[in-house]
Amino acid sequence: MNVTSGHLICPVCSLALTQKERSLSCEQNHSYDQAKQGYWNLLLVQRKRSKDPGDNPQMVAARTHFLDQHYYQPLADKVSESVQLELSNKPNSRLLDMGCGEGYYTAQVEKAVSHADVEIIGLDISKHAVKAACRRSKSIQWLVASGAQMPVPEKSQDLLLVMFSRLMPVAFAKVVKPDGLLLLAWPAQEHLLELRQRIYKEVKVSEYDPTTELAEQFSCEKVDTLRFEFSLHSKQDIQALLDMTPHSQRINDDSMAILLASAPLHLTFHVNLGFFRRL
Repeated sequence: MNVTSGHLICPVCSLALTQKERSLSCEQNHSYDQAKQGYWNLLLVQRKRSKDPGDNPQMVAARTHFLDQHYYQPLADKVSESVQLELSNKPNSRLLDMGCGEGYYTAQVEKAVSHADVEIIGLDISKHAVKAACRRSKSIQWLVASGAQMPVPEKSQDLLLVMFSRLMPVAFAKVVKPDGLLLLAWPAQEHLLELRQRIYKEVKVSEYDPTTELAEQFSCEKVDTLRFEFSLHSKQDIQALLDMTPHSQRINDDSMAILLASAPLHLTFHVNLGFFRRL
């Protein structure tokens, strides 16, 4: 998919980027070539927190495998329905999925609004995740970039989708249009509780609520909570769930072996979906 002139900005100087064949450039002649998979790498070296930031190939493969089993399909359906309702009567609207990962939710959102005129950007700091996302859709603009400094113009997005990513209120507010929507997903108290009980001696109950942190830039319209039970019936699926979470770094080998042998593993899905309107 071609980049519409001015819909992306240069990460060096913030001037509008224009596409010519497989290259993007600004008036100051900063230039960015398109990767063979189709994405654009707009992540500057000095903005990397590590040599290879974001999810590594193992985590991306695990997340792709797990999500492709559609255990989290009810969340994808809820998000897609919400986006469709928000953008259905807004012509020429723009949506950015910040922290899109391997594109599972982004691609389903695209299908939900396929009848509407919506430009969709999927952005992640992990080049491995974005490479995987390119396989889900050829019509989404996939970017390797920093969520803290998204390479889109100020006040340009009608909807910013943030699924389980770090909260950055100032960065979010910068790119969302006045009266635009921030759709934010984060784990609720009982999310994967049974898994955490098997890994940790003491399970901390999260009281996290982003509303206060967002209050200067966004008003909270509502928070929907999605809760259901599901079961993992194979060792491979249990391993994939572990590998796509930080829990895999905190479990010892003995506990891992016991957990992998415990299929079917019955779990609780418990996630909040917040609707925050840009002030």
